[in-house]
Amino acid sequence: MARRLSPPGEHVDLATHLRGKADMISGQGLAVRKAVGDVVASLPAGRAVLVACSGGADSLALAAALGHVASRARRLAGAVTVDHGLQQGSAARARNVAASMVALGLDPVEVVHVRVDAGAEGPEGDARRARYAALDAAAERCRAAAVLLGHTRDDQAETVLLGLARGSGARSMSGMLDSAGLYRRPLLHLPRATVRAAVPDGLVPWDDPHNTDPAYARARVRQRVLPALESELGPGIGAALARTADLLRADADALDDWAERALTDHRLDASTDLDVGALGGLPKAVRWRVLRRAAIAAGSPPTDLTAAHVEAVDALVTRWRGQVGVDLPGKLRASRSGGALRIAPLD
Repeated sequence: MARRLSPPGEHVDLATHLRGKADMISGQGLAVRKAVGDVVASLPAGRAVLVACSGGADSLALAAALGHVASRARRLAGAVTVDHGLQQGSAARARNVAASMVALGLDPVEVVHVRVDAGAEGPEGDARRARYAALDAAAERCRAAAVLLGHTRDDQAETVLLGLARGSGARSMSGMLDSAGLYRRPLLHLPRATVRAAVPDGLVPWDDPHNTDPAYARARVRQRVLPALESELGPGIGAALARTADLLRADADALDDWAERALTDHRLDASTDLDVGALGGLPKAVRWRVLRRAAIAAGSPPTDLTAAHVEAVDALVTRWRGQVGVDLPGKLRASRSGGALRIAPLD
């Protein structure tokens, strides 16, 4: 359920205070404004830009910068705050966040209440899925060109470490994208300390207790793992991990493009069977990507298809001993007959 706010009179004092402070900005604030301004300038004119704001320091700084940039560019800019309903008082807190967005000059401002259904992704993943669905819907209602997210370089470093812990390859460790479809992350190359120092006086950030709850893997990385790495290896670990993400993403993009071409080039005749001889001549990094793509194209759910499944299929290509085949998620079987590899539904 979405509720749109209009600028009410009771927030005039805060708005007046923020306007009075608009020109008294730190170097950190200028860095944030520049990052936001560069993204806004790249978007199609005549359409709104939205910011997703939880009320935390990062998204408040982002929203304040968007309000300033949009005002100077005479650009329509609004905000969305999502109430997941997972904590006591969350609805009232969402209303307070929305009031701050109004005071920053953003319009339209929407409060969206969502229901987080338990699923296979765990509490963090389930909340994320509900949040992005709400943001997608808000963007459609407003015909927005983009939704800005407040992820910082520190968030990127945490994402890389979590990907490393999963052991699922370069793509998993390549982190978040600056731009992904509707979403933009203007602050992804700025450290969290810089972003948080840019929160205007008069705005009080909300500290989400989930960010420090050791029940959540990301909270443990933030509170324990990264500080330990900084202590043992020296400062700059966050920046180094973010650079690693950029390098791995470039590598993964190149390998994915190669694999996509190979999947087409190495099919036998007009069938979906793959040429085993051609596959065997590919580097392992490319071959495994081809096999994964072939399985997904045949109907295997990507979330269920593991590296162990791909490795077993690869054995049909590189370690052929007459195996009968490999069962895959989605009720599929990979099998080899002579020089052909086939992935098809189980009989």
